[in-house]
Amino acid sequence: MAIHDGHRQRMKDRFRKEGLDHFDELHVLELLLFYAIPRRDTNPIAHALLDRFGSLPQVLEAAPEELQKVDGVSENTAVFLSLIASVTRYYLVSRGSNTQSLDTLDKCGAYILPRFCGLHNEVVYLLCLDAKCKVLSCKKLGEGSVNSAAVPIRKIVETALQCNATTVILAHNHPAGIAVPSADDLYATRKVAEALRAVEIRLQDHLVVAEDDYVSMTQSGFFHPEEYYP
Repeated sequence: MAIHDGHRQRMKDRFRKEGLDHFDELHVLELLLFYAIPRRDTNPIAHALLDRFGSLPQVLEAAPEELQKVDGVSENTAVFLSLIASVTRYYLVSRGSNTQSLDTLDKCGAYILPRFCGLHNEVVYLLCLDAKCKVLSCKKLGEGSVNSAAVPIRKIVETALQCNATTVILAHNHPAGIAVPSADDLYATRKVAEALRAVEIRLQDHLVVAEDDYVSMTQSGFFHPEEYYP
């Protein structure tokens, strides 16, 4: 016990002095486990988690029930580890919530991207802006399997109208793919643009997100708003 206590204190002191920059994944995970498993050597458990899931991000993004399949990982420990990715996403979203104006597509992308941090399922968001590009809302409209998150066009239009939006930006992720629009994405974008045009709301862009990257359909030439809003 004394040996483990000494090791824990040395790890904590190192973190307080140096931060995590010089820690490898194993030691970061071991340090986290100190706070969920108070009376056990966490090094073997950290090894087992990395062996099973492959990397620290994959451990932190794993479902609690999958984490519990590793020897030594209790329900409490599994929930604690799963909480970290959700807290990180919450922190990133909260940090950007004070943005005054999203007057460029790059600013819109930076604002939306954190909402997809660590997600395994496909999710659709709608960012609603007023005439001065101030944020009215950024709502999750749907969540589906890894392959699909179908959202009725009517729901998109209703959400934009309820917010009194002048301009909207659609965003969804490809959890198991790359940030390149599919044929279905392009078709859906055109249909949404047509529906929004009928109520005098501009669809400015559709962002496709994969991990920490995204593609703007407008900037990449996949979607041309001026065709719908001359």
